[in-house]
Amino acid sequence: MNKEKRIQIFERLKAQRPNPTTELNFSSDFELLIAVILSAQATDVGVNKATDILFPVANTPEAIYALGVDGLKEYIKTIGLFNTKAENVIKTCKILMDKHNSQVPDNRKDLEALPGVGRKTANVVLNTAFGHPTIAVDTHIFRVSNRTRIAPGKTVLEVEKRLDRVIPAEYKRDAHHWLILHGRYTCVARKPRCGSCIIEDLCEMPMSQRPEY
Repeated sequence: MNKEKRIQIFERLKAQRPNPTTELNFSSDFELLIAVILSAQATDVGVNKATDILFPVANTPEAIYALGVDGLKEYIKTIGLFNTKAENVIKTCKILMDKHNSQVPDNRKDLEALPGVGRKTANVVLNTAFGHPTIAVDTHIFRVSNRTRIAPGKTVLEVEKRLDRVIPAEYKRDAHHWLILHGRYTCVARKPRCGSCIIEDLCEMPMSQRPEY
């Protein structure tokens, strides 16, 4: 895919969603961090149902740490892998309190040192909380990048690095959200909604692989 076509794609995605953001509910950098940790292998809707109950009760490192692992589990037990996530969140709260003055770090090294925070989670926090032009490649972005040929790759890291290389600078900050939302609502996994896709004519997915509509 050439540069001109990519520019057209992101221009259309921008026109469709001028101010894209995460669909996780949060009102602080810390709430965002916790929500993203909880969202691993879970839906945003499911995480929001839990944090909408949790955050009014505890939304600081000190408050969540005071709940303890068992106390936190009661709030997040509807989320997949909640046992491991509860332990990671409590450990993360302790590190934030001890090493970061209860503030969420704004750099990759310190974020990835937190339990339950990998590269993808760090990218989401850096992008959404601090405005860094990072791209967190989840299943949606991986699928859209390969289907459209915007940035094909065999691994998540390969796709991330290619996206970082080929997306024009002016679109890079919001590209993460545009691609996720496009994959979540249009370029869906089982049967992409090509007939209602605003970039269908720019997509390089082979016609033989597109569903009839």
